[in-house]
Amino acid sequence: MTKKDKYTFAIILITSLFFFWGFIHNLDPILIKHLRSAFSLTHLQASMVDSSVFIAYFLLAIPAGIIMKKFGYKAGILVGLCLFALGCFLFIPAANTVSYEFFLAALFILSCGLTILETAANPYITVLGDPAKATQRLNFAQSFNGLAASLAPIVGGIFILAEEPKSADELANMSEVAKEAYIQAETALVKGPYMVLGLIILLVTVLFFFTRLPDIKDEESEDSNEGFFSSLRHMNVRWGIVAQFFYVGAQVYVFSFLLVFAEDALKMAGQDAKYYAGLAGLLFMIGRFIGTFFMRYIAPYKLLMLYSIFSILLSLVVIFGQGMITLYALIGITFFMSIMFPTIFAIGIQGVGRDTKSASSFIIMSIVGGAIIPPIASMITDSTHNIHYSYSVVLVCFLVVLIFGYKTRSVQSINN
Repeated sequence: MTKKDKYTFAIILITSLFFFWGFIHNLDPILIKHLRSAFSLTHLQASMVDSSVFIAYFLLAIPAGIIMKKFGYKAGILVGLCLFALGCFLFIPAANTVSYEFFLAALFILSCGLTILETAANPYITVLGDPAKATQRLNFAQSFNGLAASLAPIVGGIFILAEEPKSADELANMSEVAKEAYIQAETALVKGPYMVLGLIILLVTVLFFFTRLPDIKDEESEDSNEGFFSSLRHMNVRWGIVAQFFYVGAQVYVFSFLLVFAEDALKMAGQDAKYYAGLAGLLFMIGRFIGTFFMRYIAPYKLLMLYSIFSILLSLVVIFGQGMITLYALIGITFFMSIMFPTIFAIGIQGVGRDTKSASSFIIMSIVGGAIIPPIASMITDSTHNIHYSYSVVLVCFLVVLIFGYKTRSVQSINN
């Protein structure tokens, strides 16, 4: 096998991971709506699903970087896949015990695996191949994350939202015995999809274990005595951490609460809303492929700034608009969000050499924004009783991404 062939196969294998974690993340909107109905949760309580997922990125990103620094990318991927599968299987006892807290714990363990996978896969795919095409390569791999985003809401809607959940009034009129039986039946619906996904991830783990992957060495790694925090000396790394925090918070809220928005703002049933969620995922995927194509001709920071401006304008429509136009604007945001995560990531670690693994850890750690931004936005909804106003938080997030693109323009000019 030539070096080029070896890199091609490795890229294909790593790219498959982007699909899997994209699929599991985009089941969350279905899970939030399902658990919110089953356990009669407030918006803030429902947002704890996102918090339990994304707090793992804050806690595990640096340990993941240390694992990779000591044992390499492959070891990190294998550990991540094992935790991913374990978290999926824990949904079975969570459903059996009818415990919302158990569901949150299972999501946390699953997300610990995703943290390690993303900390490994994102930088690994940027260093596999031509450095000049690193941002394009990462955007292409992330496009399969977008493919998963278009499929997961529909698949989850079919198997998890099999029937429209009962309203709070209907639950209040049920006897305690009937209510317990209903909640048990509702929570049991999640077992099948997560068990199947866990088995698939185990098979992928076996495939990775028996596959030889290129061992990419960091520049001067053997001679460097600098600490793990040395990557913070780079301006683009620091700004990348800030921008990724706010971007992921916006992405998570937009996707996770899309079904809730459709129900609250438009009184739309979940069985109908799931198709709009699928459309949002489809636009997200298309945006990734189109963005990857345009990056051949437009500097990544310029495209990032342009997409940020459109996202801000659409956020204003969601905040101040009325009727279906607000849902269409919300779905439109997903198209312009599409390139943001991989572009921020690639710019954030661009040109940092031996600091790549630690820079990756810090930027992945900033994904904790997905645990913090949605509860803040949800508190606005609960306090104002108007979900439209909560998207002012999303607008601020895109403004930060716009500033990031402008601030890092000189870094990209030097490295291109």
